[in-house]
Amino acid sequence: MIPRFLLLLAAALFTSSVAAFAAAAAALPEAKVTRTDERVRVELGEQLFTEYVFKGGPRPYFYPVLAADGTQLNRDFPMKTFTAGEETDHPHHRSLWFTHGVVNGVDFWTEGADKGTIVNDSVKATTAGSVATLVSANRWVGPDGAVQCTDETTVRLSAIPGGRQIDYEVTLKAPADKAVIFGDTKEGSMAFRVAQWLTPTHTFNKQKVEGQGVIVNAEGIRDAATWSKRSAWVDYYAPKNGKIYGIAMFDHPKNPRHATWWHVRDYGLFAANPFGQHDFEPAHKANPKAGDLTIPAGGSVTFRWRFFFHEGDEKTAKIAEQFAAYAAEK
Repeated sequence: MIPRFLLLLAAALFTSSVAAFAAAAAALPEAKVTRTDERVRVELGEQLFTEYVFKGGPRPYFYPVLAADGTQLNRDFPMKTFTAGEETDHPHHRSLWFTHGVVNGVDFWTEGADKGTIVNDSVKATTAGSVATLVSANRWVGPDGAVQCTDETTVRLSAIPGGRQIDYEVTLKAPADKAVIFGDTKEGSMAFRVAQWLTPTHTFNKQKVEGQGVIVNAEGIRDAATWSKRSAWVDYYAPKNGKIYGIAMFDHPKNPRHATWWHVRDYGLFAANPFGQHDFEPAHKANPKAGDLTIPAGGSVTFRWRFFFHEGDEKTAKIAEQFAAYAAEK
C-alpha cells in the first residue's frame, strides 16, 4: 500500500504542474488576423508577427517576420527598394517563401517574363488562442499559361514559451492528366532570406556591413561548410543590441528524403532543398536527374517544416530538444 503522504505529494505535484502549464498557456499572447485584398496580417498580443502577401507578386510570401520584441529578422529587399546596409543581390529572395527552380522544366525560383508564377486562388484565415492558421490554394503557372501543378498550403503561426514559430505544410498536387517532376537543382525550396546583421562575415558583401552571425547544423558543422550537407535542422543566429536572435528550421522526419539537403549560404540565404542531389553531392554530379522527384498524374506529396524564432544560441535555445519535440508530434 502506498503511504498516504506520498499520494498527497504526488497529487500536489500534479496539481502544481497542471497549474503551471495552464498559467504558461494563459500567458501566451492571443493571435489576431486582419485580412485585406492582398495580404493577411498576423498579430500576437497586438504586436505584428508577419504578413502573408498572396497577391501582387510572383508567388505568395511572408514579410516582414519579427521576433517577439519586434526585431526584424528578414531582409527588406526586394519588398523595399533600399535599406541602409543591405545587399540587393538575388531579388527573388522574398523574405520567407516556398517554391522551386525546375518544375516540369519551368523555373519558379527566379523571376521574369519567362519564369513561372504561383497564383493564389483562395486564403482562409482563422485563430484559436495563440495560434493563427492560414490555408491557401495556389496554381503553379508556366510562362505559357499552362498549370504545372497546384498546392494546398497550411501555415500555423504561434506564440510559444521561448519564442515564436511557423509550421509550414505544403501538399503538392499533380493534374489528373500529367505527372509533375520537381527537378534536381540547388535552386529551392523552403526558404528564408535573413537580415544582413544575421549573416556571418562573408566575401559577397558590397555594403561592407560585417555580420557576427553563426550557422550551425545538427551535426555541429558551421557557417559556409553547412551548404549542401544533409541534416535534420539548421540554426542561423547572431547578436544585435546586446541580445542573440536565432532562426532554426526543422525538416520533419516524415518528409520525403529526410534528412534534407541545405541550400544555406553565409550571405543570408537559408533554404531546405530535398531535390538538389546532383548539385549537393559530388558522387552524383554526372547525373543531373539524380534528385528528380516525380508526382504521378493525379497524385500528391506533402512536405512539412518548422521555423522556430528564438533567443540565444543553439545550446541556450535547446534546438536539438526542440527538434526532438517537433519530430515526436503527430
